[in-house]
Amino acid sequence: MKRKIIKIDEEKCTGCGLCIPNCPEGAIQIIDGKARLVSDLFCDGLGECIGHCPEGAISVELRNAEPYDENRVMKNIASQGTNTIRAHLKHLKDHGQDLYYNQAIDYLKKHNINIPEEKKMDRCANLHTSCPGSKTVTFKEEESGGELSGKRASHLHHWPVQMHLISTDSDHFKESDLLLAADCTAFTTGDFHNDYLKGKTLAIACPKLDEGQKIYVEKLKSLIDEAKINTLTVMIMEVPCCTGLVKLAQQALQKASRKIPIKLIVMSIRGEVLREEWL
Repeated sequence: MKRKIIKIDEEKCTGCGLCIPNCPEGAIQIIDGKARLVSDLFCDGLGECIGHCPEGAISVELRNAEPYDENRVMKNIASQGTNTIRAHLKHLKDHGQDLYYNQAIDYLKKHNINIPEEKKMDRCANLHTSCPGSKTVTFKEEESGGELSGKRASHLHHWPVQMHLISTDSDHFKESDLLLAADCTAFTTGDFHNDYLKGKTLAIACPKLDEGQKIYVEKLKSLIDEAKINTLTVMIMEVPCCTGLVKLAQQALQKASRKIPIKLIVMSIRGEVLREEWL
């Protein structure tokens, strides 16, 4: 039968594996250093993996392929545990695939497998909850640490900093210079605060492991258009999957009505600056 199914450009693929966590169906594997579609039966053709490929190596094509088999997929997924089951069910719901979703639920019931509740950890992203980690706080420089008792001063002047938790209408972001840093950069860079964070607001994210990255694009767009940030510096690691953070920033800039300069800083895993330029 002819249906939509993903296509992987082998020349563009770097084998970073960023697509793997976003294909709970198990249709993609890294083989010989490249992402491969291992089974037509497992690919639903919805393309959830596309937006997570930093190289643009994945697309959807219409071709003859074996029909997608939800029961076969669920047999594979069920053996991988609750989190994978939950991710697959969410994937189907997010794409409005009611038929496949009901088939998946029927499979779980038939095999006496517990149906996981929707993950609640992202509730902290709603700033109207009582989650202490999401409470917006702005503090003065003298409250951020200072060089007391031989300790080096912190240049972080607001909280929270994780992209899912920040509120784009917080006063500290207005007309600021924003540093969007991959999670690992602060740990590899010897003087992250003095050299890169000083004088800037901060948001952190992991383009490989974070879920819901479409929200990041919308938040960055809001920071550009509504908070009117002056500049955006994207700081990433040299590893291929980290380039996804640059892609998110560029997508946000394309959607935004304002145009601001974006600076890219690429760090090595030894903390050296490999590349620093305005895009």
